[in-house]
Amino acid sequence: MTQRTITCALALAVGMSCDAASDRDPELSPDAAVSGSDEVVGTFNLSLVAPSDSDPQGHTSLVGKVYDGSAPSQLVWEVAAEDVDCRLLTPRAPFCPDRCGANAVCVEDGICQNYPKALTAGSVRVSGVHTSSGATEFTMDPIANTYQPRAAVKLPYPAFDEGERVRLRASGGADLEAFELEARGIAPLALTTDDFNLRPDRAFDLAWAKAAKPAESRVHVKLDISHHGGSKGVIACDFEDDGSAQLSATLVAKLLELGVAGYPSVIATRASSGSTRTRAGQVVLAIDSKVERFVTIEGVQSCTSDAECPKEKSCQADLTCR
Repeated sequence: MTQRTITCALALAVGMSCDAASDRDPELSPDAAVSGSDEVVGTFNLSLVAPSDSDPQGHTSLVGKVYDGSAPSQLVWEVAAEDVDCRLLTPRAPFCPDRCGANAVCVEDGICQNYPKALTAGSVRVSGVHTSSGATEFTMDPIANTYQPRAAVKLPYPAFDEGERVRLRASGGADLEAFELEARGIAPLALTTDDFNLRPDRAFDLAWAKAAKPAESRVHVKLDISHHGGSKGVIACDFEDDGSAQLSATLVAKLLELGVAGYPSVIATRASSGSTRTRAGQVVLAIDSKVERFVTIEGVQSCTSDAECPKEKSCQADLTCR
């Protein structure tokens, strides 16, 4: 299989599948790579943050930024293998013989890309998101070119109903014209899987409470078992929100062959999104609910100190006992 290079890092970061990122042509010049109107140049992330020991009630987070170009990445993710819903991605660090300088990143062999400049689009009116005080609309003004609710505006968990229309309207300004974004609210993701054992001879199954309207959201899955040792690869998947999914035994075996580090995990993200095209590029509203679970692998014992390892072993830099 011929490897393909994709601009996957940004798409995964906003909870979208790698299909949301366009294939990158290694011969493309830096200017051409960021000037197209299909490039994602901004995101408004509306995230459900589940209750935890440090945050018993949970909350909803909203933050947005828009730039004059796409965000460069120091790693290029290549498709090493794939099946219907999933891809095995392996990282590659490109080499630029001439240093790119403090304001740019080597994004492909011999190609530097400048860091983009943050833009403002005036005030942003948010509707369909409920505040703790009972309001369903509020306005965000940029602070250091970042959009967030004012300190007095608290967003509960969850701050919207499943299927509710969430809308953002930017008034526009000197940097960027007015635009509007819309997406549907989602229910918090609840995994029902109880077996997180990863083996090379079987598929890895996930189950969750499916969405009331599966067509309005997707479930993205990222299986990363080598993160703490310097990622050797990940399996990234994009599934229908119908309550179940399977990562093939073939891809699981290939991922295990690449190497394992401490605290391997699987992250499942329910997401809905909407986008609009501006003169700078595409701006996305991404609504998500994320759940992370550690997976168990035979022969791998995770640790943060020697005290957590058997007497004859010590905790290594990759957070495994050896």
